[in-house]
Amino acid sequence: MKILLLQLKRIGDLILTTPAIGALRKNFPDARITLVVSRECAELLPAISSADRTLVANRNLKDVAVFLAVAREKFDYCVDFTQNDRSALLAFLSGARKRVASYRVKARSSNRARVYNEFTKLRLKDMHTLDYNLALLEPLGICNASRVLQLELPRPACAKAEQLLELSKIDNPFIIFHPGSARAEKFWETRRWADVIDRVRSNWRVNSVLTGGGSALEQKHICEIKAKLRKPVVDLSRKTDLLTLTALIAQARLLVTVDSAAMHLAAAKQTPQVVLFGPTNPFHWRPRESPALILQGESTMPMAEFSPKQARVAMKEISTEAVINAMDSLLSAPAAQTS
Repeated sequence: MKILLLQLKRIGDLILTTPAIGALRKNFPDARITLVVSRECAELLPAISSADRTLVANRNLKDVAVFLAVAREKFDYCVDFTQNDRSALLAFLSGARKRVASYRVKARSSNRARVYNEFTKLRLKDMHTLDYNLALLEPLGICNASRVLQLELPRPACAKAEQLLELSKIDNPFIIFHPGSARAEKFWETRRWADVIDRVRSNWRVNSVLTGGGSALEQKHICEIKAKLRKPVVDLSRKTDLLTLTALIAQARLLVTVDSAAMHLAAAKQTPQVVLFGPTNPFHWRPRESPALILQGESTMPMAEFSPKQARVAMKEISTEAVINAMDSLLSAPAAQTS
């Protein structure tokens, strides 16, 4: 049996698809599973062991090779987690006798809907993204699968993380602050980041580590935070790939971040975290299988209830005290006492 999985969205989407990939491997142990991902996710592929073959869609002429590879394979099943024009073309080329998508495809594009022949009666906006991905497996007879995120770190990534910590002279518990995102609207105020980092170093006497991507947008944000700190901080931004970042997060006592790929990496490694949400709805994206306190809006308390319908909220509404209190809560908990 040959199964094609199409996940051409961002890093967080791929991580939230790993339970579905694992469920397919468990239910079809002898199947040959091919996973197609976007170029942004390529670094993560060595940690996804349930797929036998992986292909990377680059959104350029190189994708011709991907299209040809899919067309030659002649799959039995195809599950499209993306459901855009590019993934619809790949689903069509797969020749799979079962091509699965959400019924919402019909409402968006009648032409695209003709590609598929199995539809699930669900809407992403009504569900957590992880549940949505698992529900797409129902036409294949898979229900009630495990929701545990699955990322298996290769040894080189762990070794590189250890080397970075050694070079930075970090040999005791540390907290990772990951303030960046691909979207500037998710940024929290730099003054508040600096206040939080200074306060936690004073209250808990732990090492603080900054991580982030290499984009000009993120680096400017990180530089502005560092300029406001009372004492220097270890800056490992631009020094890690996704797998090394995951290995660092796995060793951290706590992660403090915005809604970002780092949040999903921490969830996969069961690292406690404080997550700041603003324009995105935590109902769809929040960690659920790991210790996490979610902050959004003016409330000084972490969120306890989540709704699929929610207005956009500005990041500046989250107070410094709310973040510090959430951090203190997790750092005081026995589960957070790691070395």
